[in-house]
Amino acid sequence: MSLSSSGHLQTGLLLATPSASPCEGMDRSRASGAGRYLLRFESLFHSGRGLSFPCDAHGQVVLDHLSEQARENYLFARAVVGHEYATPVVQRCDV
Repeated sequence: MSLSSSGHLQTGLLLATPSASPCEGMDRSRASGAGRYLLRFESLFHSGRGLSFPCDAHGQVVLDHLSEQARENYLFARAVVGHEYATPVVQRCDV
């Protein structure tokens, strides 16, 4: 995982801040074929922060569509569900 210069946790997809919409910055060309959904892992310790990844309506993430950093973040988030992140939820994005 990486931190921005302002100290906010970055996903491979978005800067996860309380004020940012989780759908902002979503790659519309990738999203259009699979629907516009995000799989969101909410931090258990930092309200409003988390990691989001493009997915289908069932929460399936295509690892080949993620950058290397996003793929690492996704695999990390899955590994620490219940310790660092809550169980992920699928969010519909109407962007």
